[in-house]
Amino acid sequence: MSIWHSAATPELLTELGSKSMPGYLGIRVTEVDKDKLVGELDVDDRHLNNSGHVHGGALAAFADDLGGALAGLNVPPEFRTTTIESKTNIFRACAPGRLTGVTVPVHVGRRTIVLQTSIYRADGKLAAMMIQTQMVLPRRSAAAADEAGGAA
Repeated sequence: MSIWHSAATPELLTELGSKSMPGYLGIRVTEVDKDKLVGELDVDDRHLNNSGHVHGGALAAFADDLGGALAGLNVPPEFRTTTIESKTNIFRACAPGRLTGVTVPVHVGRRTIVLQTSIYRADGKLAAMMIQTQMVLPRRSAAAADEAGGAA
């Protein structure tokens, strides 16, 4: 059974990303359900551009991570997802502080999942929004991927 389909908790999803990019960025999942995922990012110097505001790439990475996690909760255990398209609108600058991301599914199909992530500043104002499309793919074991010469 996929880890995504065990009892997914905010702590479990945060731990899964702790040793990769989400952990480096400091992304924390705070609320999880297959219909909504909420995460937080406490902005510090590593997230800023040269003008002292949150870098657009940090906003996109935050949204993409939350969207990918929610997509994974909406597929059967024998499947996985990968981002095939993403568009981010940035509405206002973000200073250092806490950002909150809220991701909801727009469409959950057999072959694609479309998600919308809204990112809010500490003052509650909408700062950015991402729409992403995830392709649903069969999950292969790492051994099968190694034999085929590709990634799992």
